[in-house]
Amino acid sequence: LLLLQVWVSCLWMGHSEVVTSFASCPQFFYHNAPPNNALQPQNPAWICQRYNNQYFYATLYDRNRRIPIYSAYIYQPGTAPRPQAWLVEPQLLGQSYPKDMEKESTLIDQYHVKLEDLKQSQAVRDDYKKLTGLTHGHLNPSGHHSTYSSRFTTFTLTNVVPQDEKLNNGAWSRYEVGTMSKKSKGCKTTYVVVGAVPGNTYIAGGRVNVPSHIWSSACCETNTTMKAWGVIAENKKNVVTPLTLGELEAELTKLYGKGQVSLFHRDCPR
Repeated sequence: LLLLQVWVSCLWMGHSEVVTSFASCPQFFYHNAPPNNALQPQNPAWICQRYNNQYFYATLYDRNRRIPIYSAYIYQPGTAPRPQAWLVEPQLLGQSYPKDMEKESTLIDQYHVKLEDLKQSQAVRDDYKKLTGLTHGHLNPSGHHSTYSSRFTTFTLTNVVPQDEKLNNGAWSRYEVGTMSKKSKGCKTTYVVVGAVPGNTYIAGGRVNVPSHIWSSACCETNTTMKAWGVIAENKKNVVTPLTLGELEAELTKLYGKGQVSLFHRDCPR
């Protein structure tokens, strides 16, 4: 029995962080229940976002469009410094590469990865240079985390989409900073799923999709009841529309066009 336990443990330790489900990091979803398959792109990657041998959040990544479809995390705002460096996901290259997110330069210099191979697997820093009217739009924002390490992990290009600059610095920022703080008062744990609806335009010579909409949803339990809410914004307008969770799921059902969208466990009020 002991030998069997050791063997199973070794298999687990060797388990890839880019897999076919969120089995390695279910804790970022309320009742361990991720959104249903109505959001799943044609060529998906399930990423348990890991740094320094620790999980920080979960991301469903669209390999073809080179953007995240959503990132899921627990809302824990703090005052740690804002990081500057950008990271990538080595496991999108293959399971033989590090499980922890890394800098492009580290993969190229220490692991002898070719930049062209890295570009085939995901978005890279060059894709976001010389943007006009667009900027790095975090789905999981650094400001929703309390430690430097947890903030640092949000600066990976698997958590970023090309977002309208005015929206990102305007109404969306006000939602992330102000509205989230007010809405989550009284919550024991606030579970958040933030996503992007793929659009019809691209940057970087057709490499990286520009989403048509950005959306956010949350579910939490208070001492007396459950709370849930959502918002959505067109990625060309500086306007954030508040919705109930049910209204947001209905809107996303129309926008994604792949069946009824469910973002949270059924216990979250619609």
